[in-house]
Amino acid sequence: MADWNEPRGTRPGFGASPRLNGELAGRAATYDMGLRRHMLSIYNYMASGVLLSGIVALLMARSGLVVSLMGSPLMWLFILSPLAIVLAMSFGQGRFSTPTLQAMFWGFAALMGISLSTIFLVYTGASIAATFFATAGAFAGLSLFGYTTQRDLSGIGTFLVMGVVGLLIASLLNLWLQSPGLYWAISFLGVLIFAGLTAYDTQRLKEQYAYVAGTEFAGKAVVMGALTLYLDFINMFQFLLSFMGNRD
Repeated sequence: MADWNEPRGTRPGFGASPRLNGELAGRAATYDMGLRRHMLSIYNYMASGVLLSGIVALLMARSGLVVSLMGSPLMWLFILSPLAIVLAMSFGQGRFSTPTLQAMFWGFAALMGISLSTIFLVYTGASIAATFFATAGAFAGLSLFGYTTQRDLSGIGTFLVMGVVGLLIASLLNLWLQSPGLYWAISFLGVLIFAGLTAYDTQRLKEQYAYVAGTEFAGKAVVMGALTLYLDFINMFQFLLSFMGNRD
């Protein structure tokens, strides 16, 4: 695909006229402005989703509803529904309209809040808050690195995705083994894998802008990008909570 709208592709050659130089510089400035607006929209959606999940989780815990739901089949519905929505958004994004994807994202965030409310039954509120802010700081630094680095991170993407699959298999296996050593290993690797995915996904979303800019898919790309970074953040938070969380 031609990279006429990439800043790197707008560098004038030797002997280019001042007028051409000005046009290319203006095109690069427009591209950079659009890219910043695109990424800011992704971050705003992602942060709003995390905030919604946190509010729902806190309300569920404070009201005592999470206690009444524990052990009931309805709780399993709330736990599994977010996964169903993620799969539907991922495989159906081409068919769904942007407003539909937005509504699904907000529904996903709310359901995740219900699912996450159970952590208030296990850990103290102070340790949850401390872990949240630690995750937010780490996420900001890693995402900034992914956005600004000139190093191509695509090579580690496949290994990180394979690592997520391995974590899922190991977690299911440990439901049967109940091994404390395997539990801590999963938590440690989980933090590392989703830290790497935060940087990798940020770079990927930045590069994706060149293909969606000015198209009807741009709005969908914002929602799907927010979903990706939301999952990186929440998973890193949950694995980090295993180390920083103080149990009641």
